[in-house]
Amino acid sequence: MSFGARRSRSRFVFVGRNMKKKLLTATAIGVGGAYTLRAVARKRRAFEVQGKVIFITGGSRGLGLVLARQLADEGARIAICARDGDELERARAELQARGADVLAVPCDVTDQAQIEQAVRSVIEHFGTLDVLINNAGTIQIAPLEVMTLREYEEAMKVHFWAPLYSTMAVLPEMRRKKSGRIVNISSLGGKLVPPHMVPYSASKFALTGLSTGLRAELSKDGILVTTVYPPLMRTGGFYHAILKGRHRAEFAIGSLVSANPLLSISTEKAARRIIQAFKRGDAETTVSRRAQSAIFLASLFPGFTADLMGLANRLLPAAEGEGSIGTARATGEESTSALSESPLTVLNQMAAEENNEIQIAQGMDA
Repeated sequence: MSFGARRSRSRFVFVGRNMKKKLLTATAIGVGGAYTLRAVARKRRAFEVQGKVIFITGGSRGLGLVLARQLADEGARIAICARDGDELERARAELQARGADVLAVPCDVTDQAQIEQAVRSVIEHFGTLDVLINNAGTIQIAPLEVMTLREYEEAMKVHFWAPLYSTMAVLPEMRRKKSGRIVNISSLGGKLVPPHMVPYSASKFALTGLSTGLRAELSKDGILVTTVYPPLMRTGGFYHAILKGRHRAEFAIGSLVSANPLLSISTEKAARRIIQAFKRGDAETTVSRRAQSAIFLASLFPGFTADLMGLANRLLPAAEGEGSIGTARATGEESTSALSESPLTVLNQMAAEENNEIQIAQGMDA
């Protein structure tokens, strides 16, 4: 190799190394700047709940009730709604005993007229409304073969139409004040689809799209929307699930999985992280690192994730077989067995008792 060629090559290597160094420096500065801007934005959006009026749909039990407890302890004024009057009164009495300023409104959130009236009642009672938490939910578990249009329609009514109705109802007051927070409780199932939960996941995907779009369009009005993607939580609410096919086997598997601390998160921890997220004005939160990892992997490897779910489906109870009720429906409370009520599920049983679920599981109307 000639001297000139060696010199040209050395110059090329030097220039390449210099460009690489500059690129790394620029990347570091960019990342640092992004984190700085994020911190500044969070500080500007900081929101304290003390004295604020917070309306929680499905606030009489489970995650909704735990959110109400924690927000009340921070000095928020709380409004909750649910369909069951007795359940609602138990929750109201408990929150009031904790010192909360609380209003309980009977309401079927899938009825637009009822949710509009509920929002009017909250504003008339407290004088305003600062935060809406769309928490009300339903869940159906069964193989695709025994799901009917009824399950899809119910899931969409609760997880898509109800949040849309309530959001439309609160917007005039929030726009008047040029401020507000809307929290939509989607699900890990709103990012990836576990088998035997197609209506649930389809409706949660719809909520994810709605919530993300609302975030983009309402920020100009001073209204920040946070979408929540929680994983399995130990709420005790599994007793309210609708099951079909081999319902006892489905319920036993669901109870075992949701009670496992390695696969689920406590409702109290989930509620704390949800509150932190909307106080910061975050666009979204996955509540747990496991859920965040699952969503990240599914986005990177959608084909592999789909194949993995297909494999999991082969391990779940078939639609037909011993104990199958076919397309008929059974609630969780009607699907218990020795396994589902064993020491392996004690965390679920404790959560059900603590979170105003157990009375319904023992025979009250949901």
